[in-house]
Amino acid sequence: MRHHVGNRKFGRQTDERRAFMRSLAIALIENGKIKTTEARAKELRPFIEKLVTKGRKGTLASRRLIIARLGGEHGVKKLCDDISPKYKDRKGGYTRITKLPSRPGDASSMAVIEFV
Repeated sequence: MRHHVGNRKFGRQTDERRAFMRSLAIALIENGKIKTTEARAKELRPFIEKLVTKGRKGTLASRRLIIARLGGEHGVKKLCDDISPKYKDRKGGYTRITKLPSRPGDASSMAVIEFV
């Protein structure tokens, strides 16, 4: 039984799944919005919103924590200097998920995740 199993596995092992979330987050930070499956977007939302909340502090420690979460400095400067300050007065809900029609190949539900 799957009691209290909260996250999606995406058919990947833990390290692969962590790298996958990092790559989705970096793509979202660099582009502002990405088109992906609905399940991936729903799993990415809490991951990226925690990073934006950390980036709002603007301290060296929070910047280093974001670097650790993203696995490098890709997009950290943009997140801390451009994206996070826009949400200084906002308590949460930095992203929006908009559902799209199903993908023709395998009929998986698609969505766009973007910063509000």
